Amino acid sequence: MPWDQLLGWLDDHRVLLVWLTVASGALFLASLIIVPIMVVRIPTDYFAHQHRPRSRFRDRHPIERVLLAIAKNSLAVLFLLVGTAMLVLPGQGLLTMFIGFMMLDFPGKYRLERWLVARRFVSKPINWLRRRRDRPPLAMRIPGDTDHVPPPA
Repeated sequence: MPWDQLLGWLDDHRVLLVWLTVASGALFLASLIIVPIMVVRIPTDYFAHQHRPRSRFRDRHPIERVLLAIAKNSLAVLFLLVGTAMLVLPGQGLLTMFIGFMMLDFPGKYRLERWLVARRFVSKPINWLRRRRDRPPLAMRIPGDTDHVPPPA
Protein backbone atom coordinates (compact mmCIF):
# COMPACT_ATOMS: atom_id res chain seq x y z
CA MET A 1 0.00 0.00 0.00
CA PRO A 2 1.58 3.29 -1.03
CA TRP A 3 2.06 5.94 1.66
CA ASP A 4 -0.44 8.33 0.09
CA GLN A 5 -3.22 5.73 0.30
CA LEU A 6 -2.32 4.87 3.89
CA LEU A 7 -2.30 8.51 4.95
CA GLY A 8 -5.61 9.02 3.13
CA TRP A 9 -7.16 6.05 4.93
CA LEU A 10 -5.92 7.36 8.30
CA ASP A 11 -7.35 10.80 7.52
CA ASP A 12 -10.71 9.30 6.47
CA HIS A 13 -10.94 7.22 9.67
CA ARG A 14 -9.81 9.84 12.17
CA VAL A 15 -12.86 9.32 14.46
CA LEU A 16 -12.25 5.56 14.57
CA LEU A 17 -8.62 6.11 15.50
CA VAL A 18 -9.58 8.52 18.28
CA TRP A 19 -12.04 5.98 19.72
CA LEU A 20 -9.45 3.21 19.52
CA THR A 21 -6.95 5.42 21.33
CA VAL A 22 -9.45 6.24 24.08
CA ALA A 23 -10.44 2.57 24.41
CA SER A 24 -6.78 1.55 24.56
CA GLY A 25 -6.10 4.03 27.36
CA ALA A 26 -9.19 2.90 29.29
CA LEU A 27 -8.21 -0.77 28.94
CA PHE A 28 -4.71 0.03 30.10
CA LEU A 29 -5.95 1.82 33.22
CA ALA A 30 -8.51 -0.90 33.95
CA SER A 31 -5.85 -3.61 33.65
CA LEU A 32 -3.61 -1.74 36.08
CA ILE A 33 -6.40 -1.88 38.66
CA ILE A 34 -8.22 -5.17 38.02
CA VAL A 35 -5.39 -7.60 37.24
CA PRO A 36 -3.44 -7.12 40.50
CA ILE A 37 -6.66 -7.44 42.51
CA MET A 38 -7.49 -10.75 40.84
CA VAL A 39 -3.94 -12.11 41.21
CA VAL A 40 -3.96 -11.31 44.94
CA ARG A 41 -7.31 -13.10 45.34
CA ILE A 42 -5.92 -16.47 44.17
CA PRO A 43 -5.79 -18.69 47.28
CA THR A 44 -2.21 -19.41 48.34
CA ASP A 45 -2.68 -23.18 48.10
CA TYR A 46 -4.78 -23.18 44.91
CA PHE A 47 -2.03 -24.90 42.86
CA ALA A 48 -0.77 -27.14 45.68
CA HIS A 49 -3.37 -29.90 45.18
CA GLN A 50 -3.43 -32.94 42.92
CA HIS A 51 -7.00 -32.13 41.89
CA ARG A 52 -8.81 -28.82 41.64
CA PRO A 53 -10.13 -27.60 45.00
CA ARG A 54 -13.91 -27.79 45.35
CA SER A 55 -15.79 -24.71 44.29
CA ARG A 56 -17.38 -22.55 46.94
CA PHE A 57 -20.51 -22.52 44.75
CA ARG A 58 -21.04 -26.31 44.93
CA ASP A 59 -23.88 -26.02 47.46
CA ARG A 60 -25.96 -23.56 45.47
CA HIS A 61 -29.10 -24.41 43.52
CA PRO A 62 -28.31 -26.04 40.13
CA ILE A 63 -29.93 -23.23 38.14
CA GLU A 64 -27.94 -20.65 40.08
CA ARG A 65 -24.72 -22.64 39.46
CA VAL A 66 -25.42 -22.74 35.71
CA LEU A 67 -26.14 -18.99 35.58
CA LEU A 68 -22.97 -18.25 37.57
CA ALA A 69 -20.95 -20.53 35.27
CA ILE A 70 -22.30 -18.73 32.19
CA ALA A 71 -21.53 -15.32 33.71
CA LYS A 72 -18.03 -16.41 34.81
CA ASN A 73 -17.17 -17.93 31.44
CA SER A 74 -18.50 -14.86 29.61
CA LEU A 75 -16.31 -12.64 31.77
CA ALA A 76 -13.36 -14.99 31.12
CA VAL A 77 -13.83 -14.71 27.35
CA LEU A 78 -13.96 -10.92 27.72
CA PHE A 79 -10.67 -10.98 29.65
CA LEU A 80 -9.09 -13.19 26.98
CA LEU A 81 -10.23 -10.86 24.20
CA VAL A 82 -9.12 -7.73 26.05
CA GLY A 83 -5.78 -9.39 26.90
CA THR A 84 -5.30 -10.32 23.27
CA ALA A 85 -6.00 -6.71 22.27
CA MET A 86 -3.49 -5.54 24.88
CA LEU A 87 -0.76 -7.52 23.15
CA VAL A 88 -0.72 -4.70 20.58
CA LEU A 89 -2.34 -1.95 22.66
CA PRO A 90 -0.99 -0.62 25.97
CA GLY A 91 -1.74 -2.85 28.93
CA GLN A 92 -0.79 -6.04 30.70
CA GLY A 93 -1.92 -8.35 27.91
CA LEU A 94 -0.35 -11.64 28.97
CA LEU A 95 -1.37 -11.22 32.59
CA THR A 96 -4.94 -10.28 31.60
CA MET A 97 -5.11 -13.30 29.30
CA PHE A 98 -3.82 -15.49 32.14
CA ILE A 99 -6.58 -14.26 34.45
CA GLY A 100 -9.21 -14.89 31.75
CA PHE A 101 -7.78 -18.33 31.13
CA MET A 102 -7.94 -19.14 34.86
CA MET A 103 -11.60 -18.12 34.98
CA LEU A 104 -12.58 -20.21 31.94
CA ASP A 105 -13.92 -23.75 32.49
CA PHE A 106 -12.81 -26.66 30.27
CA PRO A 107 -11.62 -30.25 30.86
CA GLY A 108 -7.96 -30.61 31.90
CA LYS A 109 -7.66 -26.91 32.72
CA TYR A 110 -6.41 -27.36 36.28
CA ARG A 111 -3.50 -29.56 35.16
CA LEU A 112 -2.61 -27.04 32.44
CA GLU A 113 -2.86 -24.15 34.95
CA ARG A 114 -0.49 -25.91 37.34
CA TRP A 115 1.98 -26.56 34.55
CA LEU A 116 1.81 -22.95 33.36
CA VAL A 117 2.14 -21.37 36.82
CA ALA A 118 5.12 -23.61 37.56
CA ARG A 119 7.01 -21.77 34.80
CA ARG A 120 9.25 -19.12 36.34
CA PHE A 121 8.28 -16.44 33.79
CA VAL A 122 4.68 -16.73 35.04
CA SER A 123 5.13 -17.40 38.76
CA LYS A 124 7.70 -14.66 39.31
CA PRO A 125 5.46 -11.68 38.31
CA ILE A 126 2.44 -13.25 40.05
CA ASN A 127 4.33 -13.67 43.31
CA TRP A 128 5.84 -10.19 42.95
CA LEU A 129 2.31 -8.73 42.79
CA ARG A 130 1.27 -10.83 45.79
CA ARG A 131 4.28 -9.66 47.84
CA ARG A 132 3.43 -6.04 47.06
CA ARG A 133 -0.03 -6.63 48.59
CA ASP A 134 1.42 -8.45 51.65
CA ARG A 135 0.11 -11.83 50.48
CA PRO A 136 2.20 -15.01 50.64
CA PRO A 137 3.49 -16.43 47.35
CA LEU A 138 1.60 -19.23 45.67
CA ALA A 139 2.43 -22.72 46.91
CA MET A 140 3.29 -24.97 43.98
CA ARG A 141 3.05 -28.73 43.54
CA ILE A 142 5.55 -30.47 41.31
CA PRO A 143 3.71 -33.01 39.13
CA GLY A 144 4.40 -36.54 40.38
CA ASP A 145 5.21 -35.48 43.95
CA THR A 146 2.96 -36.61 46.75
CA ASP A 147 3.93 -33.78 49.11
CA HIS A 148 3.18 -30.12 48.78
CA VAL A 149 5.98 -27.90 47.66
CA PRO A 150 6.22 -24.94 50.05
CA PRO A 151 6.12 -21.47 48.59
CA PRO A 152 9.50 -19.87 47.91
CA ALA A 153 10.96 -17.90 50.80
